[in-house]
Amino acid sequence: MKKIFMTAVVTMALAGCAQQGFTVHPGVAAAPTKEVSHHFFISGLGQSKTIDAASVCNGADKVVRVEAQHTFVNGLLGFVTLGIYTPREARVYCAG
Repeated sequence: MKKIFMTAVVTMALAGCAQQGFTVHPGVAAAPTKEVSHHFFISGLGQSKTIDAASVCNGADKVVRVEAQHTFVNGLLGFVTLGIYTPREARVYCAG
């Protein structure tokens, strides 16, 4: 029983993360200019959140990259709450 439980935990840890990134303009941005945690309920069913990257970076030409990430902790929170609460992270990277 202990081996099955540990196998399930390791499988969830390896499969519980997802990241989508979109490079808008070539450039280097080491740290995100804005990092936001979005809160969704019932697994985000019918819900959406928006970040205006152009206003964060003071112009669309300065946006280098945007990312959305579902981390292990976010997946764990969703698992513990049975999908009632499912947060996700979003980041905007700006040039210089």
